[in-house]
Amino acid sequence: MIAYKAVKGDFSLQGKVAVVTGGAGGIGEATARMYAYKGAQVAILDTKDTVLKVAATIAEEYGVEVIGWTCDITSMDDITLVVKQITKTFGRIDILANIAGYVDLERAEHIDMKCIEQQMNVNAYGVFRISQQVARQMILQGEGGKIVCVTSQAGFIAIDKHVGYTMSKAALIGMIKVLALEWAEYGINVNGVAPTVVRTYMGDRAWSGKVKTDMIEAIPAHRFAEVDEIAAAILFLSCDEANMITGENLVVDGGFTIK
Repeated sequence: MIAYKAVKGDFSLQGKVAVVTGGAGGIGEATARMYAYKGAQVAILDTKDTVLKVAATIAEEYGVEVIGWTCDITSMDDITLVVKQITKTFGRIDILANIAGYVDLERAEHIDMKCIEQQMNVNAYGVFRISQQVARQMILQGEGGKIVCVTSQAGFIAIDKHVGYTMSKAALIGMIKVLALEWAEYGINVNGVAPTVVRTYMGDRAWSGKVKTDMIEAIPAHRFAEVDEIAAAILFLSCDEANMITGENLVVDGGFTIK
């Protein structure tokens, strides 16, 4: 059962341990910062060689324990090892933010299957691998937990050249619903956050020139999202204030999909 806790509105994460994949930059780093600001101890996972430096910087800025680990979420060996290390270091895991992602855009008639497979490996299979391992730890702890996955508006609408990305994110949205259903009995909430285009390295790589200006014109907010706006939605779904929300996909798109 997902327990009721009186809503205070402070969104505190004091005493919580949060794991952030893709935490060395972009939405992941912004999320790790918000978790640290709210008092959580944070484990940052990434394949980037800057992960230790980013963790150290956040720890110094917010005065909480933040540790970086190199981890490839497409590797079961990496995940198994790092979950053990996090549990040994912090004693528990309360929150998992699945933010690591990969995109490679091409029209459906031209895309190589390897590109589709890589997007599925990172955005769907990799997210399930680490969610499963972390959920097992949460179940052992017996105190519930929060799992939040970054999905995409591309997971439920058609966008040109997004076939591989859409396949992976649509799979992720479906996975969230099943995990939420099955793990509610253990007090684990599982939700998604679906952004529009976000001003990150990955977003800038996919959207430039005319396609960028056309996309901005199509968004009622007339701009792309910033990383902290997505991190704020992830933070909300990670807090006790969101205990009655599970299996949902919160769309943060400036109104793009309302039409």
